[in-house]
Amino acid sequence: MADLKMPIINNVIIAGNLTRNPVFRQTTNGTPVVNFCIATNRKYRDANNQWQEEVCYVGVVAWNKLADSCMHRLKKGSAVLIDGELQSHQFKHDDGLNRNIVEIKARKIQFLNKKTIISDPAAAGANYNHHEEEPSFVEDDSFDKFLTSEESQLLKEQPQASQQG
Repeated sequence: MADLKMPIINNVIIAGNLTRNPVFRQTTNGTPVVNFCIATNRKYRDANNQWQEEVCYVGVVAWNKLADSCMHRLKKGSAVLIDGELQSHQFKHDDGLNRNIVEIKARKIQFLNKKTIISDPAAAGANYNHHEEEPSFVEDDSFDKFLTSEESQLLKEQPQASQQG
């Protein structure tokens, strides 16, 4: 029997709302990166034919121009449609145990709320200047193969920050 080659498919499309304000950073060489978590709901009928609702919380990371767009457009409660791929990171937690985190690396993000420009991303939860337009769509232009070892280390440290709060 011939050996079958498994196709490589890793694609996620999900819509949800940010559960808290995004965390913005820059790598040592200045590459912008943003982490945030979204909640998405699923409704279903249980064994008693009663409607139930489950909430799924998913971490998201975006890089480069996509991170810049998120920095100026997202805050807690923002609605987004994410197109990306699953990636996992293993790291050693403060308690000495190894942890594995699975998150979505965004390739495209559609901002579903009317456009809000945040003039001071650090104060996204407070008062800020903004103007509104139609929802918009942004694509990522990043390539993981160009990451330095310091940037790779940053990726390993990110899940600790995304697990807090």
